[in-house]
Amino acid sequence: MQPFALNYARPAAELEVTTPYAYDSGLQLNVLLDGRIAASDHALLRELGTTTSTAGSKTHFDD
Repeated sequence: MQPFALNYARPAAELEVTTPYAYDSGLQLNVLLDGRIAASDHALLRELGTTTSTAGSKTHFDD
């Protein structure tokens, strides 16, 4: 017997999104293309609301 939801479930559409920052494993922070820390860019934070990366979930098992 197949659950009802599986008859209608579809994969989420992937959006093409480019972020103006990248994760720097040496600093363990998101940095802008010019090397500044992304969290210190107030205009970026106002626009995006946050800067996120998957680093925590890849390095910590308790996330």
